[in-house]
Amino acid sequence: MKQVANGPVSLMTESFGAPEDPALVLVMGATASMLGWPDALCRRLAAGGFRVIRFDHRDTGQSTTGPAGEPGYTVEDMVGDLFAVLDGYDLPAAHVVGMSLGGLIGQMAALTQPERVRSLTLIASEPLGWDGEPLSHISDAVMAHFDEAATLDWSDRAAVAGFLLDGSLLCAGSRHGFDARGERAVIERVLDRTGTIAAAFNHSRLALDGDWTGRFRDIRQPVLVIHGAEDPVLPLVNGRALAEGIAGARFTVLHGVGHELPPPELPVLAAEMLAFLRTV
Repeated sequence: MKQVANGPVSLMTESFGAPEDPALVLVMGATASMLGWPDALCRRLAAGGFRVIRFDHRDTGQSTTGPAGEPGYTVEDMVGDLFAVLDGYDLPAAHVVGMSLGGLIGQMAALTQPERVRSLTLIASEPLGWDGEPLSHISDAVMAHFDEAATLDWSDRAAVAGFLLDGSLLCAGSRHGFDARGERAVIERVLDRTGTIAAAFNHSRLALDGDWTGRFRDIRQPVLVIHGAEDPVLPLVNGRALAEGIAGARFTVLHGVGHELPPPELPVLAAEMLAFLRTV
């Protein structure tokens, strides 16, 4: 574990693998801490020859957390957090893997400081600055669940754990079934190391500071797009549009998978990522 700084913001990080191996930085999605990246996946990627680094977004885990309902920062500021992680490890460049919001952050990073992003793997992500016909987005069921956050008693740990577990269930695909016990164990770990869990939902209020219209099409790094066929948050059309809009991008569909990284799928996911990374 290592703390790095982006100005007044402190970010908790963790690394796996040998320091001399090529760096691979994992950027999680909205409301999620570094634990959104399963330990088993981090270990597989490290065993494949990469120095894997994951980190808590601001307002999650052991990173700087502000008042719930008042983010006071933009997605662009979170791009700065990613570069601060690279700086904290003295990395001139790294491969970047982003999931969901992390995919937007990765795309922005690749465009703003292209020399620092060696490749992009975009999981369950959407195109940055989409400029075509409207794409399907979050399902009514998932949206209704998140609306319940407004009336949740955030001081009631059992109620919060149940809320988070229900959200994970709604995001799960049909292929592997839902491992409620395993997911509950992860949630308890998240709660154990989070001071103000309600602040994580500040991410739902984030805005973009600049005009990124059509910019995903300008990405020139090697790109791998991975998307679950049953994603209820960012449906598959988002991943397909992303892959079709970036020259040379590879596209992998995980059948029966939702907006998630289910444990049975981790060997396949790691193999896909490592096969891609070894060619760039």
